Amino acid sequence: MCFYAETSYKLHYACVTCRVSFKKHPDPARRHTCPNCSLPLLCAGHDFAAPPRRDVRAWSVVAAVLRLGLRYEGRSACGCAREPESRPRTRAELRTRLVLSSRYGVPLSEALARRDPWPAPEESARVRGAGGPPGH
Repeated sequence: MCFYAETSYKLHYACVTCRVSFKKHPDPARRHTCPNCSLPLLCAGHDFAAPPRRDVRAWSVVAAVLRLGLRYEGRSACGCAREPESRPRTRAELRTRLVLSSRYGVPLSEALARRDPWPAPEESARVRGAGGPPGH
């Protein structure tokens, strides 16, 4: 049974400039805009949990994830046999993924989507010549 197939759930939309989020039905005919600043809202997915408005650091991580086109989804659109996606929650996690992305040549969107930011041993051996990440 598909999780999202029975009901049309609202999606979370976020304005990272104003640090606010809204739940709205997706409408492909028009773009949702922020009521505060009139900028287009970024689609954050079904399972986005907005940080507190005063938490500027957490919103900077959200902005980095959303600007790469990634969404916060716990299940696929149909909900069938897919694990929840992982997204960085802190600036330290974001910084780690940025460094590893540049070091190992992994696309940033892929590095942000991984649960474990370290590349697989066969990837790191291909990029570095031999061995894996330090300490592993």
